[in-house]
Amino acid sequence: MKTKKHLLAALALMALAPLAHARDTIVNIPLADVLAMPEAQTDLEGVSFHLAGAATPKVVKRMGEDVSNPKTNAFNKSADQACKWAALSALKAFHNKAKSQGANAVIDIVSYYKKNETRSDTTIECHDGTFVTGLALKGTYAVVSK
Repeated sequence: MKTKKHLLAALALMALAPLAHARDTIVNIPLADVLAMPEAQTDLEGVSFHLAGAATPKVVKRMGEDVSNPKTNAFNKSADQACKWAALSALKAFHNKAKSQGANAVIDIVSYYKKNETRSDTTIECHDGTFVTGLALKGTYAVVSK
């Protein structure tokens, strides 16, 4: 009887083992695709977003750096869809703080997942998991000329 319980316990642990090695797929989402989302058109109004290395209007004033690290439920969403939602959440957080500080832009945006900086002048790095999708962005609040 004792051996049977040990065998059942071992089988249960083996069945759960794949969950311990959850999927972590890197997905590169174009910033332009996130900004083109209907929600972005209204929720991000008044603040522009510029990836490091991309063309940026003339910077009048820099106002400090910040990090946004949102997660979203990946269940029943494509990796692309989940990553766009996570990116939109990050941009909304930047937008709200920029507006409260009098900034009209977030510049020099880089992917900053697990504090590893990844630069692209067109895309944001997102990590799509089995149950959760997330990303981290680091950027600088600024006033730029219009």
